[in-house]
Amino acid sequence: MKIGVSGASGQLGGAVVKYLLERSNEHSIVAISRSPEKIKLEGVEARFGDYNQPSSLSEAYSGLDRLLLIPSTDMETGRRAEQNITAIDAAVAAGVSHIVLMSSAGTRNVEKTNIAAEYFAPEQHLMKKANQWSILRMSYYAEAIIAEAQMSLAHGVLTGITENKVSFVSRDDLAAAAAGLLVSEGHDGAIYTGTGPESLTGTQRAEAIAKASGKSLKYLTLPVETLHEQLQQAGLPEGIISAIVSIQKNFSNGDFDIVTGDIEKLSGRPARTFESILSNTTF
Repeated sequence: MKIGVSGASGQLGGAVVKYLLERSNEHSIVAISRSPEKIKLEGVEARFGDYNQPSSLSEAYSGLDRLLLIPSTDMETGRRAEQNITAIDAAVAAGVSHIVLMSSAGTRNVEKTNIAAEYFAPEQHLMKKANQWSILRMSYYAEAIIAEAQMSLAHGVLTGITENKVSFVSRDDLAAAAAGLLVSEGHDGAIYTGTGPESLTGTQRAEAIAKASGKSLKYLTLPVETLHEQLQQAGLPEGIISAIVSIQKNFSNGDFDIVTGDIEKLSGRPARTFESILSNTTF
């Protein structure tokens, strides 16, 4: 079987490729990227493929039996949805038997300014177009909140628009789960959600980070208007501001307050706790 990973030079995609190499000696691995020259793993075929160049995808996906589509980090409203739909169409046209889409917890039909909309349209398109499909939704990256906290430690405050609960998941666990899904059977039509083993409140995550870093950190809620104003004052582009605000709103809606056993089901190992991820972080 020939398995492709689209977005393979990114952090998640690169980790998926490495886990595929560990788990699938009998399969051929194809790493697809805008920068295939960055992929230098023995036993891996590197191919050029750019979501923004649809003509490149037909050749990139040619001959694949299974394909993992990892969304880009493009923050322009509607762009990721458009890219993923284009990639799905290219994969179907190339005859890929089974398409796996990385998506997000809380995906639903919402206004286009909400980041969840970037995942809803491709999910629906995948279900309509693909012969066989699977979806792996992810909770929020533990690494992302830790990076945010590292910037916040100087001020001693981690902010959110409400007290909320989030089941932070490590990128590495998601990669292992995606690899497990790609090399095993019985996932056609399945929607999984990769989460950490527990949901943490804002106060709990601030306390955990403070303990791991040895620095004071408190959790503070502030009005969404204040958050938007602060992000504007920081000079961030409007697309990034919209994404950050919508993520905070989705936190408040409880979209990431979900705990499943899907990481262990797909990867064969339990999801790492937030504390264990922090223990390997340099502050």
